[in-house]
Amino acid sequence: MTDLASHYLANVEQQLRKLKELGEKAFGQLSDEARFHAVLDEESNSIAVLIRHLSGNMISRWTDFLTTDGEKASRQRDTEFAPDVEMTPDQLREAWNKGWECLFEALAAIAPADLQKSISIRGVEHSVLEAIQRSLVHYSEHVGQIVFLAKHLEAKEWKPLSIPRGQSERFFRPK
Repeated sequence: MTDLASHYLANVEQQLRKLKELGEKAFGQLSDEARFHAVLDEESNSIAVLIRHLSGNMISRWTDFLTTDGEKASRQRDTEFAPDVEMTPDQLREAWNKGWECLFEALAAIAPADLQKSISIRGVEHSVLEAIQRSLVHYSEHVGQIVFLAKHLEAKEWKPLSIPRGQSERFFRPK
């Protein structure tokens, strides 16, 4: 079990680092500051809102991960979604990095034997493994939204983050 647990923890870290990089590549293509705050409609979140939300969630969930509830009393979740909070791209990147640093620091402290321990999020008990999976899925959803929005906003200037459309053959042809 320990070997599988160690492999799982290493793989989760690898996948989360790829997600972080994907988000950075997406919002790194934004051609101006205003695009961080652009929304598709009144019910949509901007990239800035998604970055603030991810950072707030990560700091709340991963601070004292094994010992305190994942929803800290200090978190102001509703303000993460406030559309009128103007942050510069540098401030947004700082918030983004702060959240990810908190996550990676906590993840590095998790031992394979910890995966079966119980923690709580909003008073609901989860195994450590379930809580990690919950975060992985949640962060994947929002990074996907960031990629979608950045691609939409940059349109013809967008540079693909994976195999460009119509070029699959080039990547999969036997050499």
